[in-house]
Amino acid sequence: MSVIISPISESLKTFLETKSYSKIIVLTDTNTKRFCYPVIKDSLPKHTLITVKHGEENKNLQTCEQIWSAMTEAQLDRHALMINLGGGVIGDMGGFCAATYKRGIDFIQIPTTLLSQVDASVGGKLGIDFQGFKNHLGVFTLPNAVLIDPVFLETLSEREKRSGFAEILKHCLIQDGEKWQEIRRKDLADQDLPDLIAHSVEIKKKVVEQDPTEKGLRKILNFGHTLGHAIETFFLPQGKKRLFHGEAIATGMVCESYIAYTRGLIDERTLEQVEEFIFSIYGKVDIDVADFDTIIGLTLQDKKNKGKEVRFSLINAAGSCLYDIVVSKNEMKKALEYYKG
Repeated sequence: MSVIISPISESLKTFLETKSYSKIIVLTDTNTKRFCYPVIKDSLPKHTLITVKHGEENKNLQTCEQIWSAMTEAQLDRHALMINLGGGVIGDMGGFCAATYKRGIDFIQIPTTLLSQVDASVGGKLGIDFQGFKNHLGVFTLPNAVLIDPVFLETLSEREKRSGFAEILKHCLIQDGEKWQEIRRKDLADQDLPDLIAHSVEIKKKVVEQDPTEKGLRKILNFGHTLGHAIETFFLPQGKKRLFHGEAIATGMVCESYIAYTRGLIDERTLEQVEEFIFSIYGKVDIDVADFDTIIGLTLQDKKNKGKEVRFSLINAAGSCLYDIVVSKNEMKKALEYYKG
């Protein structure tokens, strides 16, 4: 898997010079068409542009049908290329559409959010939400390249940057304790994002290369995601109260660190460092006690599960993580109570 961090005009030109595609199609959402497409437009040969509505709520089969229809109308054959220009939603959904169109065409990811640059675009996990469950339908297919340029971060709101930063925290907590100690001593505004993007990409690449289809080690990348995804799913239909992905994962990391602490996997000092730093950046999500059971019920759809066992990935030190740990509903409830309290 080729991941290149450089000015997009250079990396895109270099990639296309080495290939001979019958047609090129560029997928954007309404935001990236406005803010990001102008950055790459002049670096592209003749191409077709597809634009879909932005937002996680549109990452579904209905939008895929629009994309597949546009690909069909453009008469793409199996020698065509799809360029996914956007955040995690466009990367996941566009890659899924490319991987399934005529049993698969080439695609590249040009991630435009911090979240997608450090996590979603790397590793070949593609998919869409279905019946309210995150990434319920999908495939593992590696892109032909991931082209990352920090220039796109200039188009982001502070909230979007915070969301992406959660995955940087996760990568440090599961694989690099020294980097964790370095970043937790700085405010978000003082972080060296280009350096942290490269650091996160290197960690994720290393893990994915050892376990491409998440049979074992790759599960550590899901630290914070079992309860985090359930919380994100719960808030998804709630309009203004809905959470960005990273906000939900940050919440999940506090809860899951507490479970790790109660299991004796981490000490109280590590738990305190995690929660203090996360609360300092993300504040606290207001989760009603009456909703705990619903959120816990949503973990039953987690893709790491086996049978009725809900399996977590839990840190056992800052910089180290275990996986396939069966956690009970009671433990999850106590973790949510701890977070709220």
